[in-house]
Amino acid sequence: MAGTLGERMGIQLLEASPQRIVATMPVGGNTQPFGLLHGGASCVLAETLGSIGATLHAHEVGMAYAVGVDINATHHKAVRSGVVTGVATPLRLGRNVASYEIVISDEAGERICTARLTCLLREA
Repeated sequence: MAGTLGERMGIQLLEASPQRIVATMPVGGNTQPFGLLHGGASCVLAETLGSIGATLHAHEVGMAYAVGVDINATHHKAVRSGVVTGVATPLRLGRNVASYEIVISDEAGERICTARLTCLLREA
């Protein structure tokens, strides 16, 4: 992810397939002014994971890449430090659209955010 927003935010990809994408992100450096993990940072992690999965799926169906067209996120719990882990799993993998649910958890394994991303699959 060299030169990307994900790299600047410290996102580390651990696992990637169309069926499951896992990555971590540090809380430090990704907070809002009150010291809590920024909700936008959670959305960046979610969109990064879902887009990777959707692009891997796109390759399987003869498309070149995926672009996010809709994301929503519910922030369940605040986090002040440590590392969060995001896990993306597909809700629907079609020929032109892929949708993922992304669950972000803290180091104790507690869910801090649930997001859903829809991507369009595009030709080169």
